[in-house]
Amino acid sequence: MMELTEDQLKVAEIELHKRLPQSLKIYGFLVLRNRGKSDPYVVLVDKWPQFSVIICKPQCKQETDQFQDTMVFANDEAILLETISNASVIDWSKYFCLGISLPHMEIVKAVAAERSVPSNKLSVCHMMILDDAAKLPTIDCSGICLSSLDESHIDLVNQTWKFGKNQGAARMIRSMVSNFPSCCVLDPEGKPVSWILTYVYCALGVLYTLPEHRGKGYAKVLISSMAKKLSGQGYPVFCFIEEENRTSYQLFKSMGFSEDPSYREIWYGFNDF
Repeated sequence: MMELTEDQLKVAEIELHKRLPQSLKIYGFLVLRNRGKSDPYVVLVDKWPQFSVIICKPQCKQETDQFQDTMVFANDEAILLETISNASVIDWSKYFCLGISLPHMEIVKAVAAERSVPSNKLSVCHMMILDDAAKLPTIDCSGICLSSLDESHIDLVNQTWKFGKNQGAARMIRSMVSNFPSCCVLDPEGKPVSWILTYVYCALGVLYTLPEHRGKGYAKVLISSMAKKLSGQGYPVFCFIEEENRTSYQLFKSMGFSEDPSYREIWYGFNDF
């Protein structure tokens, strides 16, 4: 495996654009990375320039960094197997969270089983894409105060997020708030009551409204605002929705997002965090 240079990362972005939509997660990561917005990550490929496997993994400078996703895109299963079996690429002795296409996760799980590495399925998701921001429905934002999240809101987001309530999630949310676009609805006292963030790979996520403020259309306002912001900056607009979350699936569908029904993204945690 070879680590890509700054110039090679720009070429890889162009190559991954040709392989959309299956490559969208790592393509989105490189779109942000190549514009100076990224957490510390290493990007590896099996060969260059015609790569079959590309892996983006966090540089874990402290234990909580392991909460960040390791991302993999592959179009050759044999090379994928060889790559993830390499201890210099994947450290199977430590916790890591990996996101990959659903069929390829079976290969990863087989390698983990050979090493007696415990694993835990975290989520299986639809990938939903907004091809054109002009498809967004007209949303009435009158009387709604919109802002961006800041560091004073990290604990609130961490305590309400499904995968939160731990220091790893708090560190990840801090990075998302500091480095990537976010949007929130503020109450009259200036406190967030609904919010949405952007992951390191450019997907919208962590959408949440406090229970006492639901039913007011805040989620649609946030999705519309963020989609327009990302699209206006030339970024892809997409999200991952857990299979069992029909409410969110219907919400994003009503906002003009669509999916490839043949594609699923899956996340697993390996070892104990």
